[in-house]
Amino acid sequence: MSATGPERHWRAALAEGRFLLQRARASGTVFFPPRLMEPGSGDDEWDWIEASGLGTVHAVTVIHPKPPQPPRAVVLVDLDEQVRLMSEVEGVPAEAIAIGLRVRARIGERDGAPILLFDAAGA
Repeated sequence: MSATGPERHWRAALAEGRFLLQRARASGTVFFPPRLMEPGSGDDEWDWIEASGLGTVHAVTVIHPKPPQPPRAVVLVDLDEQVRLMSEVEGVPAEAIAIGLRVRARIGERDGAPILLFDAAGA
């Protein structure tokens, strides 16, 4: 299924190395994932803003694939812009990732497409 509308724009920006979020003009609410209208109000007047990329791990699940693949951590990250998203933290052993860990977003690649990943903020 191909992306349309705001999601297509978000993915194109990601491919250019930019991590964007949407902000409603009237309320100033920042929201993610990309959508046509602000959740709750239905306001369709919004702008794209550059995300700081900083956040805090809200929840973590460690996945143990069949060996020899190493465990990986899937996380929910609360961005400093007050939105939550799901991703992965790399560069830290999966078992060492804990709730409260400060992280920084970066754009990686998986299966030939850009993907939003996180590293420990102090790394």
